[in-house]
Formats: sequence, structure tokens, C-alpha cells
Amino acid sequence: MEIKTGYLYHIKDVYFDIVNDENLMQNHEKGKKRPTYFTIKDKDILWFIPISSKIDKYRKIIDKKQEKYGFCNTIIIRKIADEDAAILLQNAFPTLEKYIDHVHTVDGIPLKVPTDLQHEIKRLFKNMLGLKKRGTNLFFTDIDNLKQKMLDELK
Repeated sequence: MEIKTGYLYHIKDVYFDIVNDENLMQNHEKGKKRPTYFTIKDKDILWFIPISSKIDKYRKIIDKKQEKYGFCNTIIIRKIADEDAAILLQNAFPTLEKYIDHVHTVDGIPLKVPTDLQHEIKRLFKNMLGLKKRGTNLFFTDIDNLKQKMLDELK
């Protein structure tokens, strides 16, 4: 399977067993494979950014952050496939292609995120990585540790 930036994917359960990080979002909810993940391909590493349909939950979190800081760029709510979706940049994590279960499809067609939204997500994610390098970590998981585990697997 060719993995491309801008599509939504599902991850295999074994990834969660291997990395053993309680800060990662759970892979199952009520028997369904969730969440779907927006994927950014960065050489051999894939960055997965969870997508949630729990709009009310995340809108409240966004409102609190906006009230406290004047803005929120760790969670955004945008349309994907004509439905509101919460894009949880703060929950991003690195993985490898071998842990991809399948591409997310609608009517059998792989779901591609609109190009303008892809650019926005990538810009915000890159900004968060830059902030982390300068000492401000906005990620829930230890992305450095997880990335190192993935790089070690590639050796």
C-alpha cells in the first residue's frame, strides 16, 4: 500500500501494544476502528494526527483555550467529507508504514483531505514541532521517545 500525505488511515492495534503509551488515544470505541488519522509522510516516519467526530467536546476545549490564551491552534474544527471534524494536532504521534491497517474510504474511495486544509494542518503541525524544539511542548505524548522507538525499528 502506498501511504500518502493528506489521506486518512487507520492504525493496527499492535502499534499501541508496542509503544505502550497511555497518553495515546485509544484505537477502539464501541467496536469501531477509531479514530481515523490524517497522515503526514516525513521520510520513513509517518505522523498521525487523530480526527474526531466529537465536535461538542472539542469545541468546549477550544473555547477554554481561546479564553485563556486568545487562540487555539492545537485543535481545529473543519469540514472533512462534508462533515465537521475535530483535528487533534495535540494528540499527534509518529509511526511506521507497517502499522497502517488500511486507508479510510467513503464508498470504496480513499478519503483525501482538501488541499487547503492539508496545508493548514501541516503548517500548524510544523509550528508545534518548532515550538517543541524551543522548549514549549504542546503534544500530549512523548513524540521524541516514540519517534526514537520507530527509528530503532528501522535499523
